[in-house]
Amino acid sequence: MLNIALFGPPGAGKGTQSEFLIKKYNLFYISTGDILRKEISEKTKLGLEAQSIIASGGLVSDEIIVQIIEKTITDNPDSNGFLFDGFPRTYIQAYILEGLMIKLHTKLNCLISLDVPVEESVKRLLHRGKTSGRSDDNETVIRNRLKEYNEKTLPVLQFYKDKGIMIEVEGMQTIEKVNIEITNIIKEELSKSLFNVVVFGYPGSGRGSQGKALAKKFGLEYVATGPMLEHEIEENSEIGKKITELYENGQLVPDDIVVRLIEKKIEKSKNVKGFIFKGFPRTLVQSYILDGLLQKHGSSISMILEIEVPTLELISRLDARSKTDNCMPYDNSTSKIVKRLQEHEKKTVPVIEKYNQLHGVKIIDGMGKFDDVFERLSAEIENGLKSMR
Repeated sequence: MLNIALFGPPGAGKGTQSEFLIKKYNLFYISTGDILRKEISEKTKLGLEAQSIIASGGLVSDEIIVQIIEKTITDNPDSNGFLFDGFPRTYIQAYILEGLMIKLHTKLNCLISLDVPVEESVKRLLHRGKTSGRSDDNETVIRNRLKEYNEKTLPVLQFYKDKGIMIEVEGMQTIEKVNIEITNIIKEELSKSLFNVVVFGYPGSGRGSQGKALAKKFGLEYVATGPMLEHEIEENSEIGKKITELYENGQLVPDDIVVRLIEKKIEKSKNVKGFIFKGFPRTLVQSYILDGLLQKHGSSISMILEIEVPTLELISRLDARSKTDNCMPYDNSTSKIVKRLQEHEKKTVPVIEKYNQLHGVKIIDGMGKFDDVFERLSAEIENGLKSMR
């Protein structure tokens, strides 16, 4: 996810640059004024509360603003990220945004500040006033707006400068040159982002073989709980013995074992482009764990894929595998196969539903030849990678 705050004094050209960024990177535009008006027009609970405050001559509180921003973000899971214009306006709001980003398992990638001298801003706004018909485009009001911007916003810029994510762009250049400079900044930011994919699907859907092939094609690190656990079994470690016993009873391996192995894998994988997760998260608890693990390493989930295969086909595939050398201990009888499918429906389907609400889940038809399914999956990943460039 790409989250950007665009700053600049009135007349700096934020509107023009915002349009460019929204189109190029499929970002959702968040202007506090716009989203407040939307909530008010739709007569939502927060909108009515804000309208009441405005009607009485008061300022809408940060508490209401942050709730509306959070609602806007969660209501738009298909966006590649968000462009903040006019927020945060104050030092306190900068801290509020930090907390909100943490809650939503994401972060502000950068703050881009368009640097334009005061007199140039005045000149541009006076020129705009000749055609805009806006009553606030007169010199007295303009200078007051610029004074307020400098008093309230400069501390915000310092806040993000101290974090190392504030970048200034010379706003006196042509629109095209400012575009190019901003594009280069974002390219640099995107190059730091890991591309993390979670592959879901019922047992027998082919997520393992497809996940490995996708990881190889796109240069991603394949993270599967199965091979990690099998390694422990082969080593005949104490953990391995416990895992074997759980498999034989058709049970899932507890989180405290799985999480330690996954975190070890992530920490060992240096200089990777991203990860493909298969077999994790299986439960809602594990989904929160994965979000936390990635957040700890300054990352988040980029894409979620679900390979869809009819139930009868799944049983047929798993039954056929049980008669080969690739038979798993948990697939060696029909009753165990059915139990695994039921377990997935009970524990993992709610995880997929949660992610679909937050990020959107791409459903991939898992029927047909391996190469056909692989091509469908590859197309989705290629689209995801393009949106990061």
